[in-house]
Amino acid sequence: MKTENSEQLFNRAMEVLVEGCSSASRGPMNYKPFPPYMREGKGARIWDVDGNEFIDWQLSFGCLPMGHSHPKIVEIVQEKVAGGTHFATALEVEVETAELMVNMLPHVDKVRFANTGTEACMTGVRMARGITGKRKVLKFEGHYHGWYDGLLVSTNPQPISTLGHPNDPIRIPDSSGLTPGSLEDTLVCVWNDEVALERMLATHGHEIACLVMEGAMSNMGVIPPKPGYLKRAQELCRAYNVLFYLDETVTGFRVAPGGAAELYDLQPDIVTFGKALGQGFPVAAIAGPDHIMESIEYGKVLHYGSHNAPRLGLYAAKTMLEEMSRDNFAGFHKITAIGEQMTKRLNQVARDTGQNMRVQNVGSMFHPVFTDLDAITGYREFCAAADLAKYADFSQKMRDQGVFFSGNKILHNLSCTEHTQADIDTSIEAAGNALEQMARD
Repeated sequence: MKTENSEQLFNRAMEVLVEGCSSASRGPMNYKPFPPYMREGKGARIWDVDGNEFIDWQLSFGCLPMGHSHPKIVEIVQEKVAGGTHFATALEVEVETAELMVNMLPHVDKVRFANTGTEACMTGVRMARGITGKRKVLKFEGHYHGWYDGLLVSTNPQPISTLGHPNDPIRIPDSSGLTPGSLEDTLVCVWNDEVALERMLATHGHEIACLVMEGAMSNMGVIPPKPGYLKRAQELCRAYNVLFYLDETVTGFRVAPGGAAELYDLQPDIVTFGKALGQGFPVAAIAGPDHIMESIEYGKVLHYGSHNAPRLGLYAAKTMLEEMSRDNFAGFHKITAIGEQMTKRLNQVARDTGQNMRVQNVGSMFHPVFTDLDAITGYREFCAAADLAKYADFSQKMRDQGVFFSGNKILHNLSCTEHTQADIDTSIEAAGNALEQMARD
């Protein structure tokens, strides 16, 4: 592939941008020796500044269930931008979008819009503390809830020898610049282990405001919950008077119309959304039943923001919800079917080529992991047994063939409504080529 223009942009960018981009996951940490700079996206395709065309399976880390520049999104944004971009006032579209969400989410009575998943998570934790009067928060190893100081612990892969005993995990800060106080009230538990969770709640439940978790571990590839685990976690929260906070930043409006809560039959006390909700625009939300959401009335628990409920973003969100829900939620069924087909066929091509690639999925979310284990069920298994360098090689070989798999070694890939059967077939052929080349190397 031609890369001259991306290389030139990278050299210019390094003079004015940290790492030549605005997030480490997009830069040279994951794309060697420099990242491709994208110019355009349409449907399930993206084009870089050198004119290279890619089938896109990264999809803005899950923000695009309907793909790039969907005609309905383009139409509504072009129409509405002429009337203004943002007012920081109450909006009709704000009401309409919230009504759609409440109708789709039986566990939700009220919604409050924010901008990003991180901001929504910050608010969810503050609400839990305000409601319960308790200060501690329980999170899980490997679960990422944005870059908020109080939850930025034990989310990156680490040598297994550094993690401590699973009954008492070592809390590992994920960044410099965190104060001891920011993590003082954050407890960490291993995930997918009912016994470990009950032990932690029995010991600390009297001081824990909320248990926060993803519906599927989404920052270590894709790790599904064990059957019945999420339901049991919810039951234990009720038993120990701890609020059950389900972070659906990744899974919301993607793995099912009602997200992981629908998929696993849950009734969370607090739920947050991001990514797919905005269909490419920065839109997030905090939601829940009335008795929970009333905590942010009139600033009892403070949640402000000049850019909350962005006008254009809400029109995109409303349009996405309407379009994905048509014909008995056909859009959600389609992306799930594509994700499941990609998972099945990638696993088959791995077997055919004799490679130790395992692909796990939850609906439209899927990710290849190179490991000798039959399955990855938790963070510690991922840390101990996932060959990240091998995935980096595989994803680069895919991109060299015009198939954009995420360069981030611990995230995941996704489907959208605009992927075609030809896109799937081409991508599987590319995977076979990549794995065969890796076997020869």
